[in-house]
Amino acid sequence: MPKFSIRKVQQLTGHNGAIYALAPGPEPRTFLSAGGDGWVVQWSLAEKDEQGELLGRLVAKVDTQVFSLAYIPTTHTVVAGDMNGGVHWLNLREDRPNRHIAHHKKGTFGLQIVGEELISIGGSGMLTKWDILRQASIESLHLSSQALRSLVHVPGTNTIFFGSSDHSIFKLSVDSLEVQEKVAASHENSVFALHNHPLHPGTLYSGGRDAQLKKWSIGESLTLENAQPAHWYTINHLIADPSGDYLLSASRDKTIRIWDSTEFKLLMTLDAARDGGHVNSVNRLMWIEGTSFFVSASDDRSLILWELTAS
Repeated sequence: MPKFSIRKVQQLTGHNGAIYALAPGPEPRTFLSAGGDGWVVQWSLAEKDEQGELLGRLVAKVDTQVFSLAYIPTTHTVVAGDMNGGVHWLNLREDRPNRHIAHHKKGTFGLQIVGEELISIGGSGMLTKWDILRQASIESLHLSSQALRSLVHVPGTNTIFFGSSDHSIFKLSVDSLEVQEKVAASHENSVFALHNHPLHPGTLYSGGRDAQLKKWSIGESLTLENAQPAHWYTINHLIADPSGDYLLSASRDKTIRIWDSTEFKLLMTLDAARDGGHVNSVNRLMWIEGTSFFVSASDDRSLILWELTAS
């Protein structure tokens, strides 16, 4: 079994509302955060104050809560999805104006870059494919009668998975948006989180409002390999570390849990009392590419920078 240690590096404050979204930043070792205050803040591991604390810099703002974020390096654009279903194209350089497009209904819950296109999902059960360069919608599909809450693209393939509040997981072709499979009752409630193993494209993880964590094998059809009650409340997000040894889950029960991704066993729980973790729901996790650090975002209006080191 892999061995590791985790330390809390720093708690980052400055947002005036719950933090719902994270994305890689425009420079190496940077990341973006956004949430209930409508602020998009850029953080850098290289920018610190005299006390050695990371500094946040406001780079964009929208007029309502932000639920999802993506950064497009080729156009230096931040895309933000808001609580009303808006899709905001926020340009970090002055070469083109910002665009605010009212598109989804009941919230834009997820954004995924796939090549030269962007996929967005919303509360009305619709997904949309966008042209990144033109910042315009190409095609939409009404996939479910309930909200689409999560999505993940399997790298190197034409496959994308969606999780829905109708308890289903959908498998689609990226190019045609053709539904290739629907796994009904994949969870007992909304499927809030999907993650593909970074080194094993044939493995999919899902987490739901039912607090269940599930491991699936991707083949001609999705095959359930393992399922277990993983948290007390909703699993909001899932990520894996770069080695693929560990799966991390974030929950409304205020904890982050680390799992052995192969044996699917619980290895550690990060909480407020013992580890200085969050005091409210943990909404989002993100690994900072090329480092041993990951970030967690919470309803408590803070981010925490953690370091995971192999022992």
